[in-house]
Amino acid sequence: MISCGYVYVLGSAFGADRRTYVGWSVDIDARLALHNAGLGARSTRGRAWVLLYAERYPTRREAMSREVSLKRDRRFRAMLAKLL
Repeated sequence: MISCGYVYVLGSAFGADRRTYVGWSVDIDARLALHNAGLGARSTRGRAWVLLYAERYPTRREAMSREVSLKRDRRFRAMLAKLL
């Protein structure tokens, strides 16, 4: 059984400091809860995160591949950070 995957962009604002984080998961809501509980990636700890953007893919592999390209797309991430 092949399950779908999601790639997502989270955003966090602390005063004028706006940050984005790109990741992938099979359950975005559960993953966001982990990030906000301080149990996600080390770079996301200690901040409150909101979901800014998500894409659904039929396989985990496709979601992981898209994650890499979104991590490199600084212009897109900067545009999303302006939403915070």
